[in-house]
Amino acid sequence: MTPGPAHLELTTAPHVHAPISTSRVMYEVVAGLIPVVAAAAYFFGVTAILMVATGAVVAAATEWAFSDRNGLGTLRDGSALLTGALLALTLPPALPLWMVALGAAVAIALGKLALGGLGHNLFNPALVGRAFLQAAFPTAITTWSAPGQGFWHVESSTMAPPMLHAAVDVVSGASPLGLVKFEHKTTELWPMLTGNVAGSLGETSAAVLALVGVVLGLRKVFDWRLPVSTIGTVVALSGVLWLFGLSPSPVFMLASGGLLFGAVFMCTDPVTTPVTAKGAWYFGLGVGVLVVLIRNFGGLPEGVMYAILLMNAATPLLNRVSQPRRLGG
Repeated sequence: MTPGPAHLELTTAPHVHAPISTSRVMYEVVAGLIPVVAAAAYFFGVTAILMVATGAVVAAATEWAFSDRNGLGTLRDGSALLTGALLALTLPPALPLWMVALGAAVAIALGKLALGGLGHNLFNPALVGRAFLQAAFPTAITTWSAPGQGFWHVESSTMAPPMLHAAVDVVSGASPLGLVKFEHKTTELWPMLTGNVAGSLGETSAAVLALVGVVLGLRKVFDWRLPVSTIGTVVALSGVLWLFGLSPSPVFMLASGGLLFGAVFMCTDPVTTPVTAKGAWYFGLGVGVLVVLIRNFGGLPEGVMYAILLMNAATPLLNRVSQPRRLGG
């Protein structure tokens, strides 16, 4: 008996599918935020949980408002939830909840959806929301409260009505970067490692951030070259400047501010960073150089947000110049 004709199946690339998916990446990063949120709650109390919950809920609600109502549309991938949580963790503990909500809505509406949604945004949406709040409310977003005021303590500014101001009713203090920038005082390493210092919710505990970064890197949630090149550049460049008395020590630069948080959770965004290995090295190099320059020679004590946003803008160029040579080329 003559066999029938063979059937040839024609499909478009990719032909080999990896087990990792967008949803898996997003939810693994969300899981990685749990110890960061726990550390923030330990030092800043229930206010940290309220801020993270507000950012996540408002970001998800904004995404839902512009998505397909059948099955909650694009909410399934978890990117909106992650964006809102990341935004909240970049903010100071005393920030009013209505400002957190406004920043989360801007992050999703303007930072993500206005540019075409997930995979089309040029800039990290959480940092777009944070940059908006920095421009709109510069005093509130640079007002730090000291940790250790009690878990159930909620500052009056947290529950302030929209467009009204409330004084911070706890002991306030400058962040380690603010102290070294404006008062030339350095902070001891141990408080920065544990998180017992003033600063944004998610940036204070360097030890927790380093541990989470290692775990996520080993699980291949992100390209390890991005955080390694960022951190390595800051350590190397600040070390050279430190020898000439132009910068704090590399250890201080690494443990203070939002460097580790940005390197682990912002620089590793697969949408707004280069897709090539060489481009990832270039991206981290650019972020690291900009961070060191802004911190030491700029008018602001911190420069991680601006450094990442500027390199986000350079990502299309980095992708173009770092493409590998074509086979046979």
